[in-house]
Amino acid sequence: MFARLILCIAFAAALLSAPASHAQGSAVQVDPAQTKIEFTLGSTLHAVHGAFALKRCSIRYDPASGSISGAIVVDATSGESGNTGRDQRMHREILESAKYPEIVFTPVQIKGSVAPSGPSNVEVSGKFSLHGKDHDVTLPVEIVIDGTKLQLTTHFVIPYVEWGLKNPSTFLLRASDKVEIEIHAAGRLENATGAQ
Repeated sequence: MFARLILCIAFAAALLSAPASHAQGSAVQVDPAQTKIEFTLGSTLHAVHGAFALKRCSIRYDPASGSISGAIVVDATSGESGNTGRDQRMHREILESAKYPEIVFTPVQIKGSVAPSGPSNVEVSGKFSLHGKDHDVTLPVEIVIDGTKLQLTTHFVIPYVEWGLKNPSTFLLRASDKVEIEIHAAGRLENATGAQ
């Protein structure tokens, strides 16, 4: 359910791994119009699908020093699954989004490298702050580069119950204790001085 956050993480991965010709003073730019983001929560009756909105994504990388800075922030209050009653319960009892309105990821490490063009596979590790607690995560990302254009695909699972959130199961409906995320997205790398 944190797909927009992970979208930005994946672009940060591409930025970190890109050759110096792509990465000098680079900033990540995401195109929401070319982005498909889905979350799926399985249950005994049916799967629940929905989405969250990105609040802000500010990532800068200096290839000379190898340093990375910034944060990727999702608006936890924006989560929706198309059912008002279910969404109200998700925000009130599961996410407690009035108390924890942001979900934040800080990338710290990347494994693998991105080819100058064509597909590449990397893993991005970092701190995922959810519901007031930090969690170490590593995410697989496939990235395709064509000049400065980027496309990516990622699929991963968040063990939200293990992370301390309540399972929304009821007497009649049993929900999975994990949520699946699927992302297909596009964007580009730009010179940081020209980024908005």
